[in-house]
Amino acid sequence: MNLQRSLLATAVLTAATLTNAQATELTVYTAVESDDLQKYAERFNQAHPDIDIRWVRDSTGVITARLLAEKDNPQADMIWGLAATSLLVLEDEGMLKRYAPAGVENLDPKFVDAAYTREGQDPAWVGMDAWVAAICYNTIEGERNGVPKPTSWADLAKPEYKGQVIMPNPNSSGTGYLDVASWLQLWGEEQGWEYMDSLHDNIARYTHSGSAPCSLAATGETTVGVSFAFRGARLKSQGAPLELVFPEEGLGWDMEAAAIMAGTDKLEAAQTLMDWAVSEEANELYNEGYAVVAYPGVAQQIENYPADIVDRMIDADFQWAAVNRSRVLEEWQSRYGSKSEE
Repeated sequence: MNLQRSLLATAVLTAATLTNAQATELTVYTAVESDDLQKYAERFNQAHPDIDIRWVRDSTGVITARLLAEKDNPQADMIWGLAATSLLVLEDEGMLKRYAPAGVENLDPKFVDAAYTREGQDPAWVGMDAWVAAICYNTIEGERNGVPKPTSWADLAKPEYKGQVIMPNPNSSGTGYLDVASWLQLWGEEQGWEYMDSLHDNIARYTHSGSAPCSLAATGETTVGVSFAFRGARLKSQGAPLELVFPEEGLGWDMEAAAIMAGTDKLEAAQTLMDWAVSEEANELYNEGYAVVAYPGVAQQIENYPADIVDRMIDADFQWAAVNRSRVLEEWQSRYGSKSEE
């Protein structure tokens, strides 16, 4: 990944400037989907008009790389909506400030830094919601191209899918990395890389965005898009000719999470946002797009998701995914990077 290009491409979303001269400006890095970020921002601003948030948004891999590049000169005060696997990397670099937001004890323990649940320390990060791997299949293009609807990850490596699959590049996309990490955990590294070798033969290209493969399937640019359930479910509800496939081997997943950057001079404002991010109100907002959220009892059935989505999620080892991230990404790039978008 060309870090300079990615940093220049980063979109900056700034909340409306407040007339209150005493408002605290808080710089928040995020990978939350653009169509949800505006909704989250508006709701938070209603509750806390004294905090003016400067949003910096890009895909998970780009935001993670930017944060690491800025380690010695941090520009962000807080992270809201970045993969837990990325936050574990940042935690290991000593870049996060531990804080127990009000109400954190109400959350499902698997959505909270294990140091809190196991050791009683203030958590370095707290989860918001889970996004889950899925396949978007265009029924019209499938019939036109003679490509059957897949039911498993293994199906995508079959000859009939050659040139019909698009998936995200894990170096820039959190969705791409959760796919790769989950395959390596499901089958072990040797078999996992063998699978990806076979899958690569069928890949038309790798995108930098995790939602792009599903969007491209929705418009008919590809028959199959390896993406995540949130985007596919929303596009299907909007009328796209999609079937959402939840592969039978199990679904990789990661969680969007929030954390305060160590060294911020806007600590009180950052803590206020953290408190709000774990609230029942915020989790109800997350549930408008995500079937699995951190606050127990909040999640309602989401259209186009299976009722047993939680049972289909693999027993993901986020610590393994974080520790091995650099090694896995380097190996992936050396094998498959030739088909990535510029």
